[in-house]
Amino acid sequence: MIEPIDFLWWKHGVIYQIYPRSFKDSTGNGIGDLQGIIEKLDYVAELGVDAIWISPCYPSPMADFGYDVSDYCDIHPLFGTLETMELLLQAAHQCDLRVMLDFVPSHTSEQHSWFQESRASRSSPKRDWYTWRGAGLDGDLPNNWLSIFGGPAWEWDAYTGQYYLHTYLKEQPDLNWRNPEVKEAMFSVARFWLERGVDGFRVDAAHNLMKDPELRDNPPNFGVAETGYEALGGYDSQLHINDRGHVDIHTVYRELRAVLDEFSSARPRFMVGEIHVFDWSIWASYYGTDLDEIHMPGNFTLIQIPWRASLVRNKVDELEAVLPASAWPNHVIGNHDEHRIASRYGVAAARTAAMLLLTLRGTPTIYYGDEIGMVNV
Repeated sequence: MIEPIDFLWWKHGVIYQIYPRSFKDSTGNGIGDLQGIIEKLDYVAELGVDAIWISPCYPSPMADFGYDVSDYCDIHPLFGTLETMELLLQAAHQCDLRVMLDFVPSHTSEQHSWFQESRASRSSPKRDWYTWRGAGLDGDLPNNWLSIFGGPAWEWDAYTGQYYLHTYLKEQPDLNWRNPEVKEAMFSVARFWLERGVDGFRVDAAHNLMKDPELRDNPPNFGVAETGYEALGGYDSQLHINDRGHVDIHTVYRELRAVLDEFSSARPRFMVGEIHVFDWSIWASYYGTDLDEIHMPGNFTLIQIPWRASLVRNKVDELEAVLPASAWPNHVIGNHDEHRIASRYGVAAARTAAMLLLTLRGTPTIYYGDEIGMVNV
């Protein structure tokens, strides 16, 4: 059952993304931290936003600046401690601010204990927590899948004599969500943070979890020019129909949604998904047939187009046309993966972009600093 709009904070709120590493340094070591966020909560509240989304602050070797997680249930010492996070949650709630954490379910760090155990031997109990395959008869890779960051999505492990799958860096091996133990372990991570008062999650790489169970090759992409960060290493030279978003991914998100619903009696918990899918029908499917999956799939189309009013209007109209009945849209123009709005389009555009986000139907997500027209540094 869908709650009335007035009872869902995220349908009338503004989400403010904070990248902790560069937001506010409270110690003088040059690296932002959780205490720094606490010290600026009054400023954030004065902006009138309703929630802060905190990019990864978990333990990590920082091969991908925190998106390579080595422990999902702790805080990197650079940013503070679990106790600091609990103080942040308390302080934010006192300011009537919700707190969302980045949830990174598609891969771990190679230094995560799960992967260390998985690569220890082919008979490891956690071997199947990741995707391992041997070389072909002629020594070929298991298939033609590519890493978003360039080159093949397979890395050879000499110790056990097999390849492991990594959609991103080789230091970020993909979790095998077809293993029910992996699913339950990640749902336990979600519960760990929800029990501590987190109000929701931004799900990183949400469309990558479920691959083709037969690991079939991707077909070539003859029709679309390479654009954006996914063009790195020829990634867009393939149609990614087998290495992400297999149809049973929707079962995963219905189950994850149920986990959030377990904690929603006192106040609604919420998730938004990072979904770099530009086929509207596939993108819209992540809401779920009964709006029972991701509350709001992230809409990145406004980042991908030139800054012209007619193009912006066309993309907004396209989105509205495919939304399921009663579904609520989301709009994003800037985030940690992109050049700042003022650097892409000019300082004046930052003001226009804020006005656009705050007046379009839907929930805006604003990257910290864009509200004052910050440029790249």
